[in-house]
Parts: sequence; structure tokens; C-alpha cells
Amino acid sequence: MIEDFRIEPLETSHFVRPALVRYRQNGAEKSWEIIRAHDSVAVLIYDRDNDAFILVKQFRPAVYLQNGEGYTVELCAGIVDKTSSLLQIAKEEIEEECGYDVPIEQIGKITSFYTSVGFAGSKQTLYYAEVDRSMKVHEGGGIEMEEIEVVMLPVQEAKAFMFDETQVKTPGLLFAFMWFFDRFSR
Repeated sequence: MIEDFRIEPLETSHFVRPALVRYRQNGAEKSWEIIRAHDSVAVLIYDRDNDAFILVKQFRPAVYLQNGEGYTVELCAGIVDKTSSLLQIAKEEIEEECGYDVPIEQIGKITSFYTSVGFAGSKQTLYYAEVDRSMKVHEGGGIEMEEIEVVMLPVQEAKAFMFDETQVKTPGLLFAFMWFFDRFSR
């Protein structure tokens, strides 16, 4: 339950750094407000035993400001804030958020793209992994103060989910589903 929600000035920042960019374009002086933020990884996880996608649901304060609920359904993901390889970070996020220990060689890169291009321009690298019950090592849910709910979405329900506007989801999730359906022709 969300209580006592308030907005305050940001005095110091751990993950994003707001800035004003000034530049000249075609002879005209311009400026733009930006956020310098970490790049990220995201993983589309397919559960072979259940013919389902493993997703995460979590509270996002910025979404709460828009819809009064704030819970989003997303791919397993994490920021790139350490010197490990992107593949290693993806592996760690799968275990932390969803509870599966996937061998690194069984995680494949799909592509990378830029997100929030109007104000941040962070790069996200998208991966794909298949899991089964033998890889399950714990229930997931994240680390420290994270409150992540692991969600299993049957593949047969995913196309309807994509267009269900009552479910708040990310563009990366939609793109990953499109990739999956194109690749596996369902």
C-alpha cells in the first residue's frame, strides 16, 4: 500500500543527474533539459515447463503520478552500475528478481536500443533466456528494499495483454513480445 506520497526537491542524486544542455542547431541557439542516467539490461524470460513468460510487477513512482496506481508489468531488468559485463548483469538480475540461476551461455542477446530519448537517451540491451524448474533457486522478489512481484503470463495470453491498456507496461516488454512471436511464429 502506498501512503504519504509527496514530491520534494532533489538535493543530491544517486541514479540520475539533471542538466541543461545548450547547443546551436542550424544557426539557432537552443537548450534542452536532460537527465543523465545509467544504461540498463532487460531479459525476456520464457518458462518452458509452463509455456509462459516470467515478468516482474513493481511500483514506479513516476507512473503513480500519471495514473494513481503506479504498478507496472515489466521485463526482468537492472541498471548498469558496475564493471561486470552486460551479460553478467543480466544473469544476476534474473536470479535477484525472478529466482532462476541461468547459465550465462544460455542467455542470448536480442538487440540494444535507446529509451526515454526525449530527456535521457539511456541505452538498454535486451536479452532472452529460457528457464525450467531445475533452474529455480528461490522465489525472487529482488534485493534489499526492492518489492518485486514475479508474474507468470501464459504465452497464449500475451498478445491480448499487449493491447490491454488497463495493464501498465513498458515499450521494451512490447518489443520483446513482438520479437518472440516473430521468431517463434505463434
